[in-house]
Amino acid sequence: MPECPVTVVLPCLNEADSLPTVLAAIPAGYRALVVDNNSNDGTAEVARRHGADVVGERRPGYGSAVHAGVLAAATPIVAVLDGDGSLDPADLPRLVAELERGADMVTGRRRPVRGLKWPWHARLGTAAVCWRLRTRHGLAVHDIAPMRVVNRDALLTLGVTDRRSGYPLELLVRAAAAGWRVVEVDVDYGPRVGGKSKVSGSVRGSFTAAVDFWKAIS
Repeated sequence: MPECPVTVVLPCLNEADSLPTVLAAIPAGYRALVVDNNSNDGTAEVARRHGADVVGERRPGYGSAVHAGVLAAATPIVAVLDGDGSLDPADLPRLVAELERGADMVTGRRRPVRGLKWPWHARLGTAAVCWRLRTRHGLAVHDIAPMRVVNRDALLTLGVTDRRSGYPLELLVRAAAAGWRVVEVDVDYGPRVGGKSKVSGSVRGSFTAAVDFWKAIS
């Protein structure tokens, strides 16, 4: 196994404000890989200045950025984490430990910290799609995996095709169809360090994501 067994893929669109905090919290020995998805705020420069490797992905969309990062990773394990600072990279070793104990994929179930204002439209959409995942696909999950850890080669074999907001949901649907054992681990969910969410930050963003979700889950 390579000296660094885990690459942390951070799909980013204008996350220059939050990246210093996020990158400082990446666990020792893990490789940080920022995927710059057409940022115009100097995200790539900030990432490099704080020790991350950077790849660019011109095709817009969360799924495009994640896929580019997975392809660029050179480690057997890939973790995916939002670059906005709402999730703590220090939780990643707990997820990796579950993977090493035999899980096929480990996901973070967000648990809001005290005082967090989690928009109702984002919470409702998450609850609805996870209910469908449990009842139609038999996957016992309660969140759509904004933090996840998986073996890189196995992930690529699944053949996820969505390149927008529906990527994490299609990933879960395909994992269920493949008979994967998916383990959820509680992780703290706090406020963004900077900027505005492209999904839960507006009703329009949440609606667009919801459309992608239902396409992936239908």
